[in-house]
Amino acid sequence: MIDRIRIQEQDFDLAEEYQLLRQTDSAVGAVVTFTGLVRDFELVSEEDRKADSQGQPSAKHSIDLLSLQYYPGMTESLLEAIVEQANQRWNLIATTVIHRVGDLSPKEQIVLVGVASQHRADAFEAAQFLMDYLKTQATFWKSVRRNGEQQWIESKASDQQAAARWDGSDNE
Repeated sequence: MIDRIRIQEQDFDLAEEYQLLRQTDSAVGAVVTFTGLVRDFELVSEEDRKADSQGQPSAKHSIDLLSLQYYPGMTESLLEAIVEQANQRWNLIATTVIHRVGDLSPKEQIVLVGVASQHRADAFEAAQFLMDYLKTQATFWKSVRRNGEQQWIESKASDQQAAARWDGSDNE
């Protein structure tokens, strides 16, 4: 099992990271990657988020910049624990988690989750689990700047609900 976990300011090369996962072992039969991008808008309130998830119009505010901060040492430990949980639940060969910090503009890459396994089901489920848990259990603080004003972003109930579906399930 090979795990690569990085928190960094610089961008990452998706093709390079994919090749590293693919070439990890001759038993690799599936590679699943997820790349998150900085959106150019943020929903205004939890009510707006709920309305948007139901396909209804919602209030959106454009953003100029997303800033991410983290707690060095603690955040890496939490990421390692999340990856270890995935390794225990699914038959994985390699995992990559890269999360960027600092100031990011809309459309920039913010996060990469990559999983290599023998079979697609393990890879798909593990990648989704990792992303759901990253959104809820990793210590990253986000703020947005729009029109020269900074505003902290609250956690979303939808992220908590997505992560909750993995609690108590036996995916081995």
